[in-house]
Amino acid sequence: MNKSRLLIFLIIVSSLMFSACTMSASTPPPITPTTNLSEIARQATETAIAKTPNADDTQSPEVNGESVLEITATVAEALAGTVESTSMPDPTATPEVKTIIEYAVPDSYTLHQGEFVFCLGRRFNILPEDIMTYNGIKSGTILYPGETIDIPGNSRAYIGDRALQYHPDSYTVVYGDTMYSIACLYGDVDPRAIASANNLEVGDTLTPGTVLQIP
Repeated sequence: MNKSRLLIFLIIVSSLMFSACTMSASTPPPITPTTNLSEIARQATETAIAKTPNADDTQSPEVNGESVLEITATVAEALAGTVESTSMPDPTATPEVKTIIEYAVPDSYTLHQGEFVFCLGRRFNILPEDIMTYNGIKSGTILYPGETIDIPGNSRAYIGDRALQYHPDSYTVVYGDTMYSIACLYGDVDPRAIASANNLEVGDTLTPGTVLQIP
């Protein structure tokens, strides 16, 4: 009876040893959910660090087959072409300034249509009374185009505002206007200056409706 029990015991022990030998040594122990999440986070961190380029790495990352350096160079060239094609003012260029012509006061003057003594006084900055006295013209005398008026050399300056209208200005010609009559409307403007400003001759016939620039 003792031998039978011993035999059964040996069989059981042998079976347990055989089962232990057939168990895979590489089978990992079961992982709890907490351990699994920690391991995933660790692996993700290591993967991100491994994919980060080193500072000493001279190879440019590829973007759609082109390197970042190549794309940057292309953009720089495009910008340079845009700047070159854009017309920029030269900061060193001197702006064009229209020269104002100063006309000398003549010794004598022939009147034109629409001119009179006070008109000449404002234009030449001379007191009209001095012009009249110098020419022996009495107050109320009517002067006609073609008459010659002598201009005194040492006369008094015009008293008051010589300009009758603000200028520079634009003026629309009406019937009967001449450069001379328009100059008298503005007072201190020379008819030759009006002609010059409009690329005309001072004696040109003016067409009604024409717009003249008054300097």
